[in-house]
Amino acid sequence: MSLASFQDLLDAAQQQPEPQRLLFVFAKVELPQNATAEQRERFENREGGTLTPSLCVDKAPEDIASFEALAEESRHTGQEWDMVFVGSLSGRAGVAPSADEAAQPLRFMVNAINNGQVAQFATFDRHGRVLQFG
Repeated sequence: MSLASFQDLLDAAQQQPEPQRLLFVFAKVELPQNATAEQRERFENREGGTLTPSLCVDKAPEDIASFEALAEESRHTGQEWDMVFVGSLSGRAGVAPSADEAAQPLRFMVNAINNGQVAQFATFDRHGRVLQFG
């Protein structure tokens, strides 16, 4: 499925046959330790860097009014971020997953991001624009 906006993500989550829980991992782009001159140049041109997860949260799609509301809520944590990765967890038999059930999948997301395996997630920048990784 191709997403053109964060609203597309919310709409798709609400149209699934089973209730969903959305999983968010907010991450910073940082310069790697012991970066080479080439890595520094790419980082300064916003073409490279290391992804560092800084904040995780799970929410029911109906609890998110908009990307702007989610971003505003994140500001209250004091955690800086450059992009947000989004996954989803499906419920069963019409029952939405609980926050407790989301804990382990969120850890898996963090591990995947730390390992550079991000293509499976929907990703948005600080302004809610869709990001794609090649």
